[in-house]
Amino acid sequence: MVALERWPADGVPDNPGAWITRVARNKAIDRLRRDQTLRVKVEVLEGLEALAPGAEEVEAGAEATDVPDDRLRLIFTCCHPALRPQARVALTLRTLGGLTTAEIASAFLTSEATMAQRLVRAKAKIRDAGIPYEVPSAEQLPERLTSVLATLYLVFNEGYFASSSDALIRSELADEAIRLARVLNETLPGDPEARALLALMLLQHSRRLARLDESGEMVLLSDQDRSRWDRGQITEGLALVDLLAGVVGPYSIQARIAAEHARVEAAEQTDWRRIGLLYGQLTRIQPSPVIELNRAIAVAMDEGPEAGLELIDAIEGLDRYAPFHVSRADLLGRLGRNGEAVAAYRRGLELSTNPVQGPSWSAGSRSSRNKRRSGASRSSLG
Repeated sequence: MVALERWPADGVPDNPGAWITRVARNKAIDRLRRDQTLRVKVEVLEGLEALAPGAEEVEAGAEATDVPDDRLRLIFTCCHPALRPQARVALTLRTLGGLTTAEIASAFLTSEATMAQRLVRAKAKIRDAGIPYEVPSAEQLPERLTSVLATLYLVFNEGYFASSSDALIRSELADEAIRLARVLNETLPGDPEARALLALMLLQHSRRLARLDESGEMVLLSDQDRSRWDRGQITEGLALVDLLAGVVGPYSIQARIAAEHARVEAAEQTDWRRIGLLYGQLTRIQPSPVIELNRAIAVAMDEGPEAGLELIDAIEGLDRYAPFHVSRADLLGRLGRNGEAVAAYRRGLELSTNPVQGPSWSAGSRSSRNKRRSGASRSSLG
């Protein structure tokens, strides 16, 4: 069925048998993953039963919450203010998102052992402090919103760029995060960051069909066939971004960055100077070495590899982050420092937990790509 849908539009691949085998393998992996998360979903359903309001509350009008979706309601519940912010997000990802401890650790750029301890402490805090798994009142929603937004975005990111999987994309996670973001946006229509998060997800996910080639390997943003981007999601996402005029928040800025990529028809038309300025603004309100890396890449695209490499070499805390080393490798290769580029590519490959990255990154290692690109950070991977 997939071949019947894709081949008339894209053409028959050079090796049809290998293409079909790859697609069948990916579908089998998706089926196994759904089966493996069944136990987690059962736990979620049990948690939802505990959250169900009693008959007295229903008769009274059930005014304790305006959240209409059970899964979103459970996310708000896990994001109790008595827990540390990172623990709230991690616990929700484990309980509701079905992510493994290793996947959550990767999202937080920490070790699996550290994340396991963090999860144990969060569960102990709930037990020892007698924190109830209850639906927050409408007045309590804003104080939990930051953690809820962060949780939804991390779930989306794991679906958009799987940290440890045989496939690059886990559509079931990305689609669920977008669905919940829609519910949240409908629930809190006046919150600009909820609107911005939905816009950001839509604009990024619009590229999904162009992010893999016919053999299932990753295609960098600069090389993608933009005619395969989902124009419906782009139109919706850009309309939401247009409503964010004057809003300064982490998701609002990231949505504007995604919009810069979505507005142009070809990669060479990208306004990298504006993207660099937006990342600079984002760094000021939400300091992060990953954001600094993205800014450095934008500067390299605008001012040249030497300027970008200078910024990258000043970043601390990303030694175990594979895109950091691949970004360095790309810039080193563009500067003709091929020996250093190969070493950096190898370091990135050693740290990569997703095998789909390997062919694309190792190709960069072999050729020390001199194209004007920087395909290592999550923003420019596609």
